[in-house]
Amino acid sequence: MIVYGKNVIREAVFAKRTIYKLYLDDKFQDSHFQSFLKDKQIPFERRPKGELNRLTDNAVHQGVVADVEAYQYRDLDELIDSSLLQRFLILDGIEDPHNLGAIMRTAEATGLTGIILSKNGQVPLNATVAKVSSGAIEHVPVCLVTNISQTILSLKKKDIWVIGTDGNTTQSYLEMPKNRSLAIVLGNEGEGIRPLVKSHCDMLVKIPMKGKINSLNVSVAAALMMYAAME
Repeated sequence: MIVYGKNVIREAVFAKRTIYKLYLDDKFQDSHFQSFLKDKQIPFERRPKGELNRLTDNAVHQGVVADVEAYQYRDLDELIDSSLLQRFLILDGIEDPHNLGAIMRTAEATGLTGIILSKNGQVPLNATVAKVSSGAIEHVPVCLVTNISQTILSLKKKDIWVIGTDGNTTQSYLEMPKNRSLAIVLGNEGEGIRPLVKSHCDMLVKIPMKGKINSLNVSVAAALMMYAAME
């Protein structure tokens, strides 16, 4: 798959992701980045900017484009460890790759255990997600599940508390327990958490808002929830 951006490529190299081809703009002049590639023995080819624009559908590629091994999803059961206090994020129908990328960047910063996505109605791990994540996509495990509701029930059986967001509840997001493993659910950008999914949550919390706009961007809400859940 095609990915782009200096941070994305740098983290791909650190993660030992297979890089099939790496292209630099003919006029690329970042000597530090070029030294990094040479130090890591990563070969590259020079290409005109127009060719890089074509490969990336005119994205902001910073003059660095690569064809790499596709990102792989993890098995959720392999991530769960009852001996640890863990933090998962369940995304119920996130469709915007910019939101997913921003969420992954915060997930990496807060040491999140993993992100759980549904196979249906969910943006895939693509080049835009990788770019917006600024390379965090290499470090945050992502699990793909068939059914969010069934996955929540399975997590609860493993003593992981499931917390949903609901603007109509009375409990603040700051009241989330920190002495147990948690899975935080965030819903679709427009419709929020589906009713069935919400009904399976152990606890519903809200992020207080004093302004006239009654909702936050999902990546901002996710960031607040993840930081509030930190140990």
